[in-house]
Amino acid sequence: MPNPDLSPLLIRPDWPVPPSVVAVVTTREGGCSTVPFDTFNLAVHVGDNPADVEQNRRRLQAWLGGELRPVQWLNQVHGTRVAALRDDGQTETADALVIDRPGCVGAVLTADCLPVLLAAADGSKVAVAHAGWRGLAGGILERTVATMGVPASGIVAWLGPAIGACHFEVGEDVREAFLEPFLEAFLEAQTDSRQCSAVEAAFRPAPTQGKYLADLYTLARLRLSAVGVDAVHGGGWCTVCDGSRFYSYRRDGLTGRMATVIGILPQPGQPQSITSPS
Repeated sequence: MPNPDLSPLLIRPDWPVPPSVVAVVTTREGGCSTVPFDTFNLAVHVGDNPADVEQNRRRLQAWLGGELRPVQWLNQVHGTRVAALRDDGQTETADALVIDRPGCVGAVLTADCLPVLLAAADGSKVAVAHAGWRGLAGGILERTVATMGVPASGIVAWLGPAIGACHFEVGEDVREAFLEPFLEAFLEAQTDSRQCSAVEAAFRPAPTQGKYLADLYTLARLRLSAVGVDAVHGGGWCTVCDGSRFYSYRRDGLTGRMATVIGILPQPGQPQSITSPS
């Protein structure tokens, strides 16, 4: 049986947030799913045995502990909708979730797309976003920041494991999708040419003619900085390169998903309504 103690197998963000903010990224290790989903797949939509996925989710919930309600999962569609918490725990169709209540926790699933964690500096609100290139170009991070309703200068962000620029080959359409809003802002005198140049620098020519190698981490930092979030940590992984720890759709096609999870722990004496994990 896999080791039930997940702690050594998880990634804990290194970012300056209060202890009440609990955040973690799962890896592909520590579960019960079989090939090609081996072993800690947490997605129900990829063709894995539903019983194995449920067992893996129970294992994650047990690690999170009884102070937190069951994880609020999302039906992700590479869009820009930001969901709020649901008391009934039903899955929301959205690509980001804002949490403003102690005892609550949410997650996004990824296997190359960029997971982004956000937290108010005082820990009063947190959020998690699924930022594939479409969502990132469409404004998922800006919408998430706006939905949090706190000053952007008081938000801390962390970028989780995603496909690196060494493997993320894209076409001219993707480059234009990111460059266009910065060019428009420049023409309207709302930004300067250095920001446009920074976006262009995030796309270097690929070996394939007419293609580019895109740096999702740099693009996310630029989008966050454009709305005033400059305290950005994390980044630097490549899910394609590290097959022992990470699922990668681009590398494997049929594969599992990691979860990037965030929540707010209740403080002593704080009123809460917590349901026990199933």
